[in-house]
Amino acid sequence: MAAVSGTPLTDNPEVLVWTQDAATRLQLDPNWVQKTMNQAQRLAVVEKLVLPPASPVAKDWGAYRARFIEPVRIQAGLRFWLKHKPALERAEREYGVPASIVVGIIGVETLYGQNTGNFRVVDALGTLAFHFPQAHPRAAERQAFFRSELEHFLQLTSRSGADPLSVRGSYAGALGLPQFMPSSWAKFAVDFDGDGRIDLFGSPQDAIGSVANYFKAFQWRTGMPTHYPVTLTSGQTDMDSLMAPDILPTFSVGSFVGKGAALEGSALTHPGPLALIELRNGSNPPSYVAGTENFYAITRYNWSSYYAMAVIELAEAVAREMQSRP
Repeated sequence: MAAVSGTPLTDNPEVLVWTQDAATRLQLDPNWVQKTMNQAQRLAVVEKLVLPPASPVAKDWGAYRARFIEPVRIQAGLRFWLKHKPALERAEREYGVPASIVVGIIGVETLYGQNTGNFRVVDALGTLAFHFPQAHPRAAERQAFFRSELEHFLQLTSRSGADPLSVRGSYAGALGLPQFMPSSWAKFAVDFDGDGRIDLFGSPQDAIGSVANYFKAFQWRTGMPTHYPVTLTSGQTDMDSLMAPDILPTFSVGSFVGKGAALEGSALTHPGPLALIELRNGSNPPSYVAGTENFYAITRYNWSSYYAMAVIELAEAVAREMQSRP
């Protein structure tokens, strides 16, 4: 794929002022920062990609699921698990996060490193830091976020000695096999292969340890299921109350059941709070599950219940393949 080209980011005078300020604040070589930003490009395609679709499509869990829970990805996940079994087992021991969940994340994010993105990260982050589309409903908040991520990216490449103009990632500036944003790399990435450096592009072991460390930081509870089946009866379920907290686990089992959400088996003795998770199915009735704190932890990686369920179901599918091996 050819590199995407745009217009010089420094055509915007605000970038020149920010460059000088950032170099001072971040204690970076001002000449290096200036040289980097002088070569950064504003990419119109990135501005378009972050906007919500002009004509929103009805959410459809079945269609979303089919993109990720399919034979090619499952078999790639099996190969990844077999190849990196020692690292996955060690990550599970050290961080308490199941190997299957780590495999599910890396599979959904990048198909095990096959699709890590082809945008120059400095271009993607620079575009969104200074030209975030004002038509977006949260433009000011998101622009501030990406400006912070650009700062983290410059610090990261300065410390590691990597060329900031050669690092490629997603249109939003996500990096490597696990698609960490630069701030997540700074906070959660670990040198899991022990070679003295963190490499989320070339070291699957570092990616595995870093994903597990991320979930530990977001309070993954070892041994807790991610969700339980739930049965709702029309006219007997207080949907307004159950849906009000969205995906945040809020209800005790007693409160959850008392509002008309029927549970059975081990769910009835679940020790923590639950959330009613809705997955819409286009024009068909929605699906529902009772989400636990571990379901919520997965949404801290990507704030979507559809994403979390895709990770969980890919994890389960690959785990079944592992268990069925002779």
